[in-house]
Amino acid sequence: MIKSLVMALATATLGTTAAASNCAPRDVVLDRLADRYGESRQSIGLGANNAVVEVFASAETGTWTIIVTTAEGLTCMIASGQAFETLAEAPPAPGTDA
Repeated sequence: MIKSLVMALATATLGTTAAASNCAPRDVVLDRLADRYGESRQSIGLGANNAVVEVFASAETGTWTIIVTTAEGLTCMIASGQAFETLAEAPPAPGTDA
């Protein structure tokens, strides 16, 4: 399973065509996450090749989804699950194990 997630992420961030079942236009993906799962964006970052990586989650249901949107506008689901929690942990002190 980890290998397939890594391959999907690599495919999405490289801007090549990923598996059609996991990708759709951005507005379609966002509507589904909001309407079906009640998820909203929790975090965002910039990945390789200007791909936008976002985490969506619902505080009510605990579901979460990670998506990647390529520079070309294709949005792909990379992972999803349950039991989402928001954390704000401080980094470990220098010289200690993480």
